[in-house]
Amino acid sequence: MEINSKDKVVFLGRDGVINENTAGGVKHWNEFFFIFRSLRALRLLHENGYRVMVVTNQPAVSQGIITMDALMGMHARMKAAVDKAGGHIFDIFVCPHQEEDGCDCRKPNPGLIYQAKEEYGIKIPSAIVVGDSTEDVLAGKNAGIVESVLIKGRSGTADEEALKNKGAAPDYVATDLFDAVSWILEK
Repeated sequence: MEINSKDKVVFLGRDGVINENTAGGVKHWNEFFFIFRSLRALRLLHENGYRVMVVTNQPAVSQGIITMDALMGMHARMKAAVDKAGGHIFDIFVCPHQEEDGCDCRKPNPGLIYQAKEEYGIKIPSAIVVGDSTEDVLAGKNAGIVESVLIKGRSGTADEEALKNKGAAPDYVATDLFDAVSWILEK
């Protein structure tokens, strides 16, 4: 599959958006649980011509908790499950660093989105970013993405307020990925 200038692109966070987010992070496939209706949401995006890019911070790699090979294996299984459900994840971009490493790819920095732009020639302003944290939404805003959706996660309204205070209020606040996709498709 190629991406052309007319393709619609959605950047999604992984943990808390597609799969359940755990306090210690998802380190093994047996800890990976799709959030209710997320597979259906991914199918709807695919059926409506959206190219899904996942951008995810995975500091457990640099901490030695999981290897990059094991993470890629988990992502391959995730993609296979999404394909089986009728959806498709076009690509996954990973930041394996910790916050103190000072990299440009760890969200809220826009490096992962820039990597996708460079690799696929994505028109960034017309993309949409969907995430469950201030970091997700700010990464999109910092990359020049105009529209964003915040999924209310474990922090309740704290992320929404923090984004408003930074002048980066999301365009929509969703209860889950399915709600976010419904809003995207209705607009």
